[in-house]
This record gives sequence, C-alpha cells and structure tokens, in this order.
Amino acid sequence: MATPQQLLIEGLSDAAGFLAGALLGWGIGALLGWQLFSEGYGASSIAAIALVGLGGGAGLQLARRWRIRRNNHTE
Repeated sequence: MATPQQLLIEGLSDAAGFLAGALLGWGIGALLGWQLFSEGYGASSIAAIALVGLGGGAGLQLARRWRIRRNNHTE
C-alpha cells in the first residue's frame, strides 16, 4: 500500500505534468495563430482545444514515466 507521501508525490507530479503539457500545447497553438477562446467554434479553435488536450495528456504520461524511473533508481 502506498504511503501518504508517495500519494502526494504522485498527485503533484501528475498535476505538474498535465499543466506543463497543456501550457505547452496552448503556446504552440498560439504560435500557429490558433485562438483557443475565440468566439464560436471554428476549425482553429477546435484544433487549439485538441492541442491543449493532447499536450496535457502527453505531459501527464511523461510525469508518470519520470516517477516510475525515479522509483526504480531509489529501490
């Protein structure tokens, strides 16, 4: 069973990875000229939303892989 400290590290690393990935996706979309919060749901707005979601998911997966690698080195 996981200790409270391990659960805290898991939650914080997941949140940080998701947030960093989502911000990176938003930044790439902004560089491409895609407006995330534009009025209506045009193609560029939907693409920006998808890019933020993909970035968040990728960041979460990277955080989990980092945590697994970190746990393997400390054991």
